[in-house]
Amino acid sequence: MGVVILVLMLAGVGLMLARKLPTAFALVLLGVAIAVAAGAPFTGDDSIVDTVLQKGSVALASTMLAVLIGSWLGKLMEETGIAATLVRKIVEFGGDRPTIVALGVLAVSALVGTVTGSAPAAMMAGIVGIPAMIAVGVPKTTAAGTILMGIAAGVPFELPVWQFFSTALELPIDTVRSFMVRLFPFALLFAVLFVLVETRRKGVEHSWSLTSGVARPERRGRGRARRMGDAPWYALLAPAIPLVLALGFDLAIIPSMLAGVLYALMTTTRPAEMNQRMLRTLYAAFEVAAPPIVLFVAIGILLAAVKLPGAIEALNPLVGAVAPGHPVVFVLVFTLLVPLCLYRGPLNVFGLGAGIAGVLIAAGIYPAVAVLGLTASYNQVFGVSDPTSTQTVWAAQYSGVSPQRVMLRTLPYVWCVALGGLCVTAATYL
Repeated sequence: MGVVILVLMLAGVGLMLARKLPTAFALVLLGVAIAVAAGAPFTGDDSIVDTVLQKGSVALASTMLAVLIGSWLGKLMEETGIAATLVRKIVEFGGDRPTIVALGVLAVSALVGTVTGSAPAAMMAGIVGIPAMIAVGVPKTTAAGTILMGIAAGVPFELPVWQFFSTALELPIDTVRSFMVRLFPFALLFAVLFVLVETRRKGVEHSWSLTSGVARPERRGRGRARRMGDAPWYALLAPAIPLVLALGFDLAIIPSMLAGVLYALMTTTRPAEMNQRMLRTLYAAFEVAAPPIVLFVAIGILLAAVKLPGAIEALNPLVGAVAPGHPVVFVLVFTLLVPLCLYRGPLNVFGLGAGIAGVLIAAGIYPAVAVLGLTASYNQVFGVSDPTSTQTVWAAQYSGVSPQRVMLRTLPYVWCVALGGLCVTAATYL
């Protein structure tokens, strides 16, 4: 029976890679198929209807809400000009120095990445940042990679990601936070190295850039700020508010993010306009958050399926026989398997990788915190170099290059980030 379940998983990967089915639909069908193969009853305890579909579909509800609030804060930052102002200030500071401008955009991207991920984060940092970098001579591929590497540097502190790993792997938030703090130096180090190496590797390339709201550092003052739509300086703290509350004061994730929303609203909006802006940005956030929410529903269903007693019993011998046990072998094997998280592959945590993580934990192969280290390390690669991820596609196309070129240029750096995360995992948790 375990072989049948593995074949079903491979078939699911094939459907997703061939784009015969959207990832969410494929994961739901795979969850139901695994439940059937595991001999689960139709209704009742550990059943297809009541356990896999009913409980599984809402298992990640807290993550869905965190994603929605993060999207809401992102929409507020976009509408009120907070994100664009941050980028413009950095560009003005950097002047005509490509490396300084790129490092500044990297920092803003990391800050935005702590609020929301995927395409919305890339757009907030990249709509102004990418043309600004290209205008001062940063190569187009490097400009796209800088946005993506910056967002990835912020992902270890992205609160919805904390909530996802906490719920999916059944770990306390404190445990997730502890590993993410250890992962952050690797993400930051190789993001900075990417900028320093890639901006110098090919030299300055002056290209015609996309139209943007970037202004040269001239005609400063309140009049210029009004013309450019700059947010007040104190409003620029909005993306840091949730992180400070959650990391510094141990406040729960959802209240921390709501505090960021309220701060952004109150520091940029007149009282008479608050109600309209709140509703407008919230409704817009639903549109942004819909794709990941649908995906989290499907992931919850898949996790519920692989945790069924029949599935665990069938998969335990097979997975246990091939899973590396020694810490050094663990690092070597899973470092070599890094490419399997690309192209929506089987180790992509926002796809079939979530199910594999559930199997590793449910079967007792690795402790849950070690699976956290594995999946979070792989997530650093997927979020930057996967040519099928929305943020990679958007950043590449907006820069005027192909996603595959961005993948080839960024993959060595994020592969090293994953290696660092795996080393921390093996040394600390195995």
